[in-house]
Amino acid sequence: MTATRPDRTRSARAGTEPAGPLPSRLQVSAVSFDLDDTLFPQAEWLAGAWRAVADAGAHAGVDGARLLVELEAIAALGSDGGQIIDRALYRVGATDVAIEPLVDAFRTHVPDRLTPYVGVPEALARLAARVPLALVSDGDPLIQRAKLAALGLEDHFTVVVWSDDHGRAHRKPDPLPFRVAVNGLGVPADEVVHVGDRPAKDVAGAEAAGLHSIRVRTGEWATTPDDDRALASYPTAVEAIDAILEHGARS
Repeated sequence: MTATRPDRTRSARAGTEPAGPLPSRLQVSAVSFDLDDTLFPQAEWLAGAWRAVADAGAHAGVDGARLLVELEAIAALGSDGGQIIDRALYRVGATDVAIEPLVDAFRTHVPDRLTPYVGVPEALARLAARVPLALVSDGDPLIQRAKLAALGLEDHFTVVVWSDDHGRAHRKPDPLPFRVAVNGLGVPADEVVHVGDRPAKDVAGAEAAGLHSIRVRTGEWATTPDDDRALASYPTAVEAIDAILEHGARS
């Protein structure tokens, strides 16, 4: 039986007030999660990836130390800016260097280990014991798979959806990756809660696909104002999971 979507109990305001309990009429039969800056700090992976790019640049005759400084400086301006490697090469005066080996170094960077946010593995385990979990993530699938393996979180997820497997046009907030996850979970969309850090992608995409959403305030987008369509906004994924469990997630 399809559950009625509950009324929101609060207006989200960039984390200026406690989220409180989830709406009492909400039925949670499955939960999906974003990956980057929701379950782990994306900055940790990027630090290693930029070092790999700088090393590749050094092999091509570029000053690797200078290149690393510029890569990190440009990336700090915002990950959505694009063409970070091209811009860094321009800044160090190496516009004649072939970019393909540097891009390849970025794409094939495979860290031995990445560190989830504190408490995330244990919280996911508690939640996975109650309901099936999905992962819905944007980004190059080759990169994203390496991240998930390095985090050691694969076993918690029944369904994993890399939006780029369906074409870059279907990156969040496109509803398609969320619908693919719902189909894999085998539960009604309005009984699934998606947890993610970006209001314009995670909240907007989940809501467009008929899921509920919870925003978490971690990572690069932590200070971005909340989206009122979210059920709630919590400081971390662990607190979001705790709220879901306290509410009574059940398969």
